[in-house]
Amino acid sequence: MKVVLFCGGYGMRMRNGTASDVPKPMAMVGPRPLIWHVMRYYAHFGHTEFVLCLGYGAHHIKEFFLHYEETASNDFVLRNGKPELLSTDISDWSVTFVQTGIESAIGERLRRVRPYLGDDEMFLANYADVLTDAPLPEMIERFSRSDAGASMMVVPPQSSFHCVEMNEAGMVGAITAVSEMPLWENGGYFVLRQEVFDHIPEGGDLVADGCGELAKRGRLLAYPYRGFWKPTDTVKERYALDDGYSRGVRPWALWETTKRESTTWENRERERTA
Repeated sequence: MKVVLFCGGYGMRMRNGTASDVPKPMAMVGPRPLIWHVMRYYAHFGHTEFVLCLGYGAHHIKEFFLHYEETASNDFVLRNGKPELLSTDISDWSVTFVQTGIESAIGERLRRVRPYLGDDEMFLANYADVLTDAPLPEMIERFSRSDAGASMMVVPPQSSFHCVEMNEAGMVGAITAVSEMPLWENGGYFVLRQEVFDHIPEGGDLVADGCGELAKRGRLLAYPYRGFWKPTDTVKERYALDDGYSRGVRPWALWETTKRESTTWENRERERTA
């Protein structure tokens, strides 16, 4: 299945106060940018046809792939001054680069790459800035068995805030962590049918318009997931992933191991911040 990656946003919440035109998916986690980790996740499951919805800072993404250094993440033998790779990352990938506008909404970006999806009934989509170890084949299989027009992975709220219940006199009756409430939020991993295009107007949004209309029609499927899922909306979140990578705690890297490390990640994070 083809994989559409939205990688043209400004990523303002991840800025650290310095002037930079690097898009958020190009923020580094270990020796590679976020978008590479997301693509390796899909490639691990055999999905190697990518369509990149470019926008802000597009040249950074183009340059990364046009001058891709295989030796940064693969073993090799240096013979007569030339590297001989023992493995490869992207030799079997097909990557289509499409400029979808600087200010375009996600839905509009998707509309602009529709010609590159061909006649495929289903395709995958992702924000290119969230890492997970979710079982993608199961997600796809569950969707393919349904008659839904779209599926989105949903995860528990990530906020560390607490909600307070109080009466009119201001007396607190209960305090509940947002993460413990019966709520779910968009996890950014989509399985879509071409039908979704029927509900995205020009300049529209994938979630608010496309998925929203499908939900009204009872044709939006949720895939709840409580395993490892980490966004990179802030500098702090990206640093946490980078730190985990440097310490060998990278449960999203299923291409390195089939062992799930979600619990290990959470335990080590608690120990580190205690």
